[in-house]
Order: sequence, then structure tokens, then C-alpha cells
Amino acid sequence: QAELGRPRRCGYALPGHDFSYGLYIHGTDGGVPEAIGHWHAMKPRPALQRKMPRDYITMNCSALRAGYATAHEFNLFCKAKDIRQKADEESRFKRGPPKVPADMTYGIVSRPSTPFFDLLQHKYKELWMEQQRATTVIQREEKKKVITQFKGKAYETRTTLLRKYPLPAKEESFWHLPRLDKV
Repeated sequence: QAELGRPRRCGYALPGHDFSYGLYIHGTDGGVPEAIGHWHAMKPRPALQRKMPRDYITMNCSALRAGYATAHEFNLFCKAKDIRQKADEESRFKRGPPKVPADMTYGIVSRPSTPFFDLLQHKYKELWMEQQRATTVIQREEKKKVITQFKGKAYETRTTLLRKYPLPAKEESFWHLPRLDKV
């Protein structure tokens, strides 16, 4: 029951001080000490001893020395004397990077700093203007070449073509509307 002269309490009592809110995972939830205490790192696997590929060149040479000539004899010899490649021969494509000098730097060379003296003198503008002048001179020379090529030749216009090849005359049709005929 509510206390006399006081409003009724509407709420639940809070849990004790040892209660933790949220999901608790047993075995893995050790709090902050476990989180910063160690790393869950993968342990390195031992390198698998791989079976090296066959050395066919050596096997063929030794089979020839032994006097075998047919493919069947070669196959029997390969089954009897299985010669494998050595580890250093097989890994010729898997070598490490080449040795480089100690003072060599990797990557892209950084751009040189902008020369402010050239910026203040408008040197880049002048270079651009010179390039534009050179291109306009080249364009003018090309136009002059085109004009001189056509100076001695007569132009073929529509009028000259029509004079040479006139259009065929229209044939007049003989049929008329009956109401337009003179009686």
C-alpha cells in the first residue's frame, strides 16, 4: 500500500550493484583486462613439404644413355627411376626481390617546388602566348597553301555543272480534266 500523504510509486526497483546490463557471453567476456591483455593471433602453420615436379630433361638424358629408344621404354624407365627437380631449380620463379642499394628510395619522385619567381614574372603566360602565336602562324601557312593549290583551277559550281549537263526537259502530259477542256 502507498504511504499516507504521498503519491503511489510507479516503477520497479533497480537490480543490485553486481548486475550487468546487456548480453553476457561466458568464456569470452572478461572485460577490459581481457581485451587489452592479449591478442587472438593465428599461430603460424608449418610449411608443407611439397612433392617436387619431375625433371624430365634429366630422366630423358639418362634413359638415352641407358639405351632406351621407344616411348614405352621411356615410360618404364620413368616409373623405375623417378628423378625430381631440386628445390632451388623449381623455385627460380619464386625468388625474392632483387638486392637494391641502401640509399635507394621507392615510389614516385616528389614534384619540385613551384618557382615563385617565375610565377611573379608571368613566365608561364608568356610561354603559352608563344605557343598560341606559333600555332596561328602554322594555320595561316596551311591556308595559304590551300589557296595557292586552287588558284589555277576553275571551281565546279552548280551553275557550271548545269551548263555542262542540263536537266532533261519535262514531258507534257496529254491528259486533262474533262471540265477544263474547251468545247
